Amino acid sequence: MALVVAQEVPTSSSMAVPHGPAGVGEARHRMRTQLRGGGVAESVIDDAVLILSELLSNACKHGRPLGDALSGDGDVRAAWRVEPAGRLVVEVTDGGGPTRPAPATPSVTAHGGRGLNIITALADDWGVRDGIRGEVTVWVIVHDDVHDPDAGHRRDDFATRVAAPAVSQIPGLDFADAFEDMD
Repeated sequence: MALVVAQEVPTSSSMAVPHGPAGVGEARHRMRTQLRGGGVAESVIDDAVLILSELLSNACKHGRPLGDALSGDGDVRAAWRVEPAGRLVVEVTDGGGPTRPAPATPSVTAHGGRGLNIITALADDWGVRDGIRGEVTVWVIVHDDVHDPDAGHRRDDFATRVAAPAVSQIPGLDFADAFEDMD
């Protein structure tokens, strides 16, 4: 039988983050410090920090700042909370944008487009909520119970969901056929 010790984790934290890369490091540091101080498993914290980084990057790339600020001048809002049942939720709110957040299928050589796929692989659930004045919040349930002794054990399929398939597994690709005519 595993002993689970409930520690006092701050119920929530919310902060304004500059619309752009400047505040991402501060937000990640604050989240890590707060969750670590609350006794959350290090692997859950690692996942949460990566998820927060992806959400903030997407908000700055695809969304507008909150309020009437021009791109790059305002803020987006980052929030996280450990609910009484132990569920860790991360949210990022921006001023909305021309598109809705949706996972992409980037090419193997693409320089981006994998953020929501990474979030899907790491998180228990995620979604989008529309707010007042066109605000958009992307929420992520990082882990259903951070007090669970197995909290943060990554899913077995994580690597297969974010990695390219082996060449031998790509249907219709047979290198031997290409060399037959060279005799």
